[in-house]
Amino acid sequence: MGILPFTTAPSAPLGALVPLQVEVLGAEIPETVFAALGAAVILTLIGLSAFFSSSEIAMFSLASHRLDKLVEDGEPGAELVKQLKDDPHRLLVTILVGNNLVNIAMTSISTGLLALYVSQGQAVAISTFGITALVLLFGESAPKSYAVENTESWALTIARPLKLAEYVLLPLIVFFDYLTRQINRITGGGSAIETSYVTRDEIQDMIETGEREGVIEEDEREMLQRIFRFNNTIAKEVMTPRLDVTAIDAESTVEQAIETCVQSGHARIPVYEGSLDNVIGIVNIRDLVRDLNYGESADLDLDALIQPTLHVPESKNVDDLLREMRADRLRIAIVIDEFGTTEGIVSVEDMIEEIVGEILEGGEDEPIEIVDDDTLVAQGEVNIDAVNEALDIDLPEGEEFETIAGFIFNRAGRLVEAGESLSYDGVEITVESVENTRITAARVHRLSDTEANVEATAETDGGPGETE
Repeated sequence: MGILPFTTAPSAPLGALVPLQVEVLGAEIPETVFAALGAAVILTLIGLSAFFSSSEIAMFSLASHRLDKLVEDGEPGAELVKQLKDDPHRLLVTILVGNNLVNIAMTSISTGLLALYVSQGQAVAISTFGITALVLLFGESAPKSYAVENTESWALTIARPLKLAEYVLLPLIVFFDYLTRQINRITGGGSAIETSYVTRDEIQDMIETGEREGVIEEDEREMLQRIFRFNNTIAKEVMTPRLDVTAIDAESTVEQAIETCVQSGHARIPVYEGSLDNVIGIVNIRDLVRDLNYGESADLDLDALIQPTLHVPESKNVDDLLREMRADRLRIAIVIDEFGTTEGIVSVEDMIEEIVGEILEGGEDEPIEIVDDDTLVAQGEVNIDAVNEALDIDLPEGEEFETIAGFIFNRAGRLVEAGESLSYDGVEITVESVENTRITAARVHRLSDTEANVEATAETDGGPGETE
């Protein structure tokens, strides 16, 4: 549509309506009809702007797994949506070219219409701010909100019209597609600038947001976060340490093995030759009792009931270890250090507890007892990560230790006794109990600002050193 020169009365007051001669393609059109046509075109363009804006949100918010399910279910339009998303760069260029064309056209046409009644400067100003408001409300905000709420259904609805727009605008799309790829190549930017992705940190942030909004419960959030930590956990962090391992010598009788299992409360125990550094397998109390009571041979040896086990380094990733143990149908693996010395044992239950939390049996105590919002009592073998999460503090892990007991020994640099305390970065740790040389429990207290200042003053007056 072209607007040919028109005449106005130069002496007319600003904004006064005067007879106009409007020629479009050589035909004279009454002013009111011309204004009505222009308004209709602008409304149509606003609709197209809403279409392209909502298309961008719907197309790039539709998750790949959901799209695959829609295709599998044979939903109408799903195949076309997949075809469009298979070339996301072309899809984005199509949407951007269409959206910018209609928005610029709206501004140009509205400026021409307003120039019939006001000066050109006023027409430009009114058109700029007026069209901006219309586009923001009806071409961006409202349609994008609708697309977010109805991503799947809207993506299926607009797929065919969007494909049609690609055919109509093909020359422009090809041209700008090429230009954007070249610019991205020169500037070092990725060519797939529109690719939708999320990082692990973003997913964890979404989980925390979900808890704040009440969509996810606290225990669900904790479990999801433990799953994310699971593949970064090593065997040494989840194993039962050597000091707590109950095992039996290979020279023992079946009756002695059953008694050891019953007294320890374990269904499976390692069997060693000579010392715990030479574990040869595992025995199961179920096999021991069955073969003792129902076996064919009266003089049954323990050797016949020993099942093979797996020896893994302490740095073994538990994600990989769990997969191997499931494949080999093993319940217990032996953890060894770089010298081949037994460091401890790790069971399937130990690894599952990393995800679902501690599974207590019988008279077992909670590994972490919450005293108040700023204080807890933790068993010595509790991992530092668990203490940090419980109190929202930041105690560090070292290469030589992962537990709260290891942290205390590392900071003190010597054996400690019950009642001794040390401070670190606004946290006070007090040894609650010690068995022989082993720290069995510690109280961890997060200091308030006032307590931290008092502590800092006391250390300054008393000289250097963290232990008291």
